[in-house]
Amino acid sequence: MELAGRVAIVTGAGGGLGRSHALELARAGAKVVVNDLDIDAAERAATEIRTAGGDALAASGSVTDEQAVTEMVGQTLAQWKRVDILINNAGILRDRSFAKMDLADFRLVVDVHLMGAVICTKAVWDTMRAQGHGRIVMTTSSSGLYGNFGQANYGAAKMALVGLMQTLAIEGEKYGIRVNCLAPTAATQMTGGVLSEESLAYLDPGLVSPGLIPLVGQDAPTRTILCAGAGHFAAAHVTLTEGAQIGGGTDAADRIVANWGKIIDRTGEIVPAYGFMQAEREVAAAGGNSAALAAAH
Repeated sequence: MELAGRVAIVTGAGGGLGRSHALELARAGAKVVVNDLDIDAAERAATEIRTAGGDALAASGSVTDEQAVTEMVGQTLAQWKRVDILINNAGILRDRSFAKMDLADFRLVVDVHLMGAVICTKAVWDTMRAQGHGRIVMTTSSSGLYGNFGQANYGAAKMALVGLMQTLAIEGEKYGIRVNCLAPTAATQMTGGVLSEESLAYLDPGLVSPGLIPLVGQDAPTRTILCAGAGHFAAAHVTLTEGAQIGGGTDAADRIVANWGKIIDRTGEIVPAYGFMQAEREVAAAGGNSAALAAAH
């Protein structure tokens, strides 16, 4: 029971992938708060966990509602005295090509996916810092990592969650908080109109959720992007190529074009440990003191 004694909150867990996540965490021994807009759906999932011998609470409310989220976390602390795991899973789709997309739908998708995750994470952050332990999973997507036609709003929100994960992992490290991303492919209400029926047959959400356990366990990594679907698991990375030192001058743009192949060559690319590494390497390439730059930062 990898997660015995741990307390988890899963948003959007009344059905689909969130429900699958909640059940998987419960099987691993966690006490689970099942959040959903639909309290009946949340209660059904919580009852399913309790019937199987686990501990679960149902909590209704939108992840964009700060008061509802605060009350949910308060309810969790009153019941179990701690919050160890947060799975930011709640989401919506409003797919259209960018030319036809209403800005209100763009804002709505960003609000639910990005700000919803921010609000929920902020609500548990101080508790996790105080107890010296926390595991947070952001639900990103291949639409954010690589793009998908008709999903400019969704892709923008999902890639923003990767940036949020990167920074929170750095800030949370000394408090025992590890933050990762899960990029799932699963047959849910959200993907019903996106993937073919043949593809959906392979994409049982239950084949994704086991990937959560290594992301939230005692030996969890941090800043990992785990891609999961149909029982297949892979890791995605945001990398930086070795590039080329061009310098300044009126012909700098011409020299960039001439060296374009070298600039984008992926041989020897790295995964930076933090964003400022880019500036450090650029200063060093120009002949400056990158160590002094790092110290100043």
